[in-house]
Amino acid sequence: METLTLAKWGNRFWAWVVDILLVSAFSNIVTNSLGFTWDFDPISMESFGFSGVLLFAYWTLFEGYGGQSVGKMALNLKVTDRKGEKIDFGIAALESFGKAFILPLDCLIGWFAMPNSKLRLFNRISNTIVIRAAYEEPEGIKYVKEKE
Repeated sequence: METLTLAKWGNRFWAWVVDILLVSAFSNIVTNSLGFTWDFDPISMESFGFSGVLLFAYWTLFEGYGGQSVGKMALNLKVTDRKGEKIDFGIAALESFGKAFILPLDCLIGWFAMPNSKLRLFNRISNTIVIRAAYEEPEGIKYVKEKE
């Protein structure tokens, strides 16, 4: 029997912050280089639609491909199905919808309707979980730390 460690909300939050900052920086660089003066602000209602679309595409692509956005890679987290197996792009799109467009509601419903489950509403709908990713040495390789 395999053991999967569900990610803590705090780690998931910091992974989200890394992703927001990364997508924000990318968006600002691209729009400014094209001569637009649009500031990415995921909280602002004026940019909500465009920001949501960018974040939705980012999370769908990264999590559908390897289960990890850059933020999740940085915090050693991974989105999987309930058995700990890789998800496809369709499942990643469904899972990403809630956090890209309605994150506060997505989290609140998860916290209050499914307490202690570590699930957002759209994790439940997509049958996904966020786990602590195992970081293992490749087969036949052993890492040693240099003595200081």
